[in-house]
Amino acid sequence: MKKWILGARPRTLPAAVVPVVVGAAICNGLGGAHWSRAGLAMVVSVLLQVGVNYANDYSDGVRGTDEVRVGPMRLVASGMASPQSVKNAAFIAFGAAAGVGLVLALMTSLWVIPVGVAALLAGWFYTGGKNPYGYIGLGEVFVFVFFGLVATVGTTYVVLERIPAMAWLQGVAVGSLACALLVVNNLRDIPTDQVVGKKTLAVRLGDQRTRVLFQTLVVFGIMCGVSVAFANSWSLILLLCFIPAMKPINLVKRGVKGRGLIAVLSATGQVQIVFGLLSLFAFVLGR
Repeated sequence: MKKWILGARPRTLPAAVVPVVVGAAICNGLGGAHWSRAGLAMVVSVLLQVGVNYANDYSDGVRGTDEVRVGPMRLVASGMASPQSVKNAAFIAFGAAAGVGLVLALMTSLWVIPVGVAALLAGWFYTGGKNPYGYIGLGEVFVFVFFGLVATVGTTYVVLERIPAMAWLQGVAVGSLACALLVVNNLRDIPTDQVVGKKTLAVRLGDQRTRVLFQTLVVFGIMCGVSVAFANSWSLILLLCFIPAMKPINLVKRGVKGRGLIAVLSATGQVQIVFGLLSLFAFVLGR
């Protein structure tokens, strides 16, 4: 059980939880109902994240791109689990996400179904298939769209059955912070990814420009959240996110590499969590 929990990469789960929390917070501020739907959206988001993590573990493992790895343990590459069992775990998580998503669609609108199908396909082909788009520098697009816009705006829609403008702004904010998490992960892996021909955005940009991109995403993400103050003045409290954000920003500025970037990954996840909690706080008070 422990190895499967580690393989699910729990440190990445804030990327799945925070957009749903932010979307639900917006609904609370607007007097939304149907909170059971927000709970189902949370389940879908977490299952999708876990499915993506197992799918990446499987696909990278069978390609041999995880044989030399600086980051957290991978099940296939380490030999702790067979490729088929990890692939099965990915499909189980994706299948469960699809099942819960179908329930949400039946409760709200059938338009939720094609969005869900797109998310599942994007999750698998991120590193799966013959031409994975994660290997050509498009991973950040997937993260921004599905763990930013879709998760945040989608949560707002299934709860309110409409999409207020601020949901898009918060979706951009959450997506930017989620991308920052992926960017620093890929920054850490530049040396090993170059060896195996994995051309992530970090590999394409190079070390220094990737560091600038990371800092820009964190600052831009927070400021997008703050900009919602035009509709809810309590959103100014999101400026407090810069306090925990200074640690990962400064570490990246100082040029930490290799295992030193694992601490940046963890700190960036903490920034996401603080952003989600402060958003919830702002919209509860600003109701």
